[in-house]
Amino acid sequence: MSETHKPSLKPVPDPEVLDRPKRRTFTAAYKLNILRELDSITEPGQVGEVLRREGLYSSHICDWRRLRALGELQALEPKKTGRPKKEQHPLELRLAEAERKAARLEDELRKAHLIIDFQKKVSEMLGIVASSGTGRTD
Repeated sequence: MSETHKPSLKPVPDPEVLDRPKRRTFTAAYKLNILRELDSITEPGQVGEVLRREGLYSSHICDWRRLRALGELQALEPKKTGRPKKEQHPLELRLAEAERKAARLEDELRKAHLIIDFQKKVSEMLGIVASSGTGRTD
């Protein structure tokens, strides 16, 4: 007689929080399309509607209009952040490699000296006489 109604379950949002939110970037074409749309608006309240729909701030629009007025279409493209890469001279690369090799060899030499010192101390403790290299012990 009566049908059993199952409550519709809403999907549970993912509780995982990202370490750092990703900054949004906009292409020049997107910016120009938004500016054209905003320029064609005649009714009050429609600008806010577009900004809410697109998730934009009025400061975005002010900056984009200023850049468009300057005729800087390239300036509407997102800019690369960070320090520009410095080109290195080929001799600098060779010098850096030689310094790394020298540091590695110095580290190996230091380890070899430690081992030799340890062997000397052990031989003194055990009363072993070091050979002079001729194979004879006197």
